[in-house]
Amino acid sequence: MNLLQEILKTLSLPEFYFAMFRSATPVLLTTLGAMISSRSGTSNIALEGTMLISAFVGVVVSAFSHSAWIGFLGAVFAGFVVSNILAYFILKLNSNAVISGIALNTFASGGTIFVLYLITGEKGASTSLDSLKLPSLTIPVVKDIPVIGAVLSGHHVLTYTALVLVAVVWYMFKYTRLGMHIRAVGESPDAAESVGIPVKRIKYIALCLSGILTGMAGAFLSMGYVGLFSSGMTAGRGYIALATQAIAAGNAVIGMLASLLFGFCQSLANYLQNSSIPLQFIQMMPYLIIIIAYTIYCAMVEHNKKKKQMKAAAGK
Repeated sequence: MNLLQEILKTLSLPEFYFAMFRSATPVLLTTLGAMISSRSGTSNIALEGTMLISAFVGVVVSAFSHSAWIGFLGAVFAGFVVSNILAYFILKLNSNAVISGIALNTFASGGTIFVLYLITGEKGASTSLDSLKLPSLTIPVVKDIPVIGAVLSGHHVLTYTALVLVAVVWYMFKYTRLGMHIRAVGESPDAAESVGIPVKRIKYIALCLSGILTGMAGAFLSMGYVGLFSSGMTAGRGYIALATQAIAAGNAVIGMLASLLFGFCQSLANYLQNSSIPLQFIQMMPYLIIIIAYTIYCAMVEHNKKKKQMKAAAGK
């Protein structure tokens, strides 16, 4: 009963929902990136490695340039470069997308620590680097509204950027020529090519956009979430983004809601660390909830598929 009261008390705090948006930001940015590449018919499995490399580059560049924004651009460029490497393997060499992505993830895991050791002599975290953080924004008028101001104002600049990008991605798929071409290539490459759409170029653009958005997520982790780079700091968020984009089924708004679900669970786990629940279960909870949500989604899709097949069979 005490645990239930503690959870209810936590859910009544504005700070809890503020933390929810904060925790959801890197997953949301990566989900949007995964969605763009997936809708072009190419799965970007290298999201985890791209985030990690971008987080590392952002910290190093900001430390040496003494500019948070140059560090951010460095992180985004790193995401772009990694996506180009992946595109070269998949589109030029016709290698398996899953194997190529896993290879890049493995390289990022060890490579970032190796380069960090070469630069600083440290293996765990970039504590000796004087890296900078991107700013947070206070929204005029909104900040003075009770409760709402505490939830919506004062977030990191990339949190607001992620929310704006949800609308941008939704609009792109629905109304722009590029979005329609990405959808067409993902649904039927042969049909798209027959009407003059350059299939490989569209897939390349989709992978680049995916890398840029994932690079922004990496920059948020090391230049907004904690303010430094540490080994394995992505903590599986790239793989979570693959699940949330699958749940979204190409809809950016649903992708945002799925990312907020992860943020909700992550925030709740942070608040419950001092409770009687075992710490290992609390740390596992955000990932477990997403797995359960994805399982329910797959079961619903399969049920609807069987229902349509039964109706089609009955109509014959």
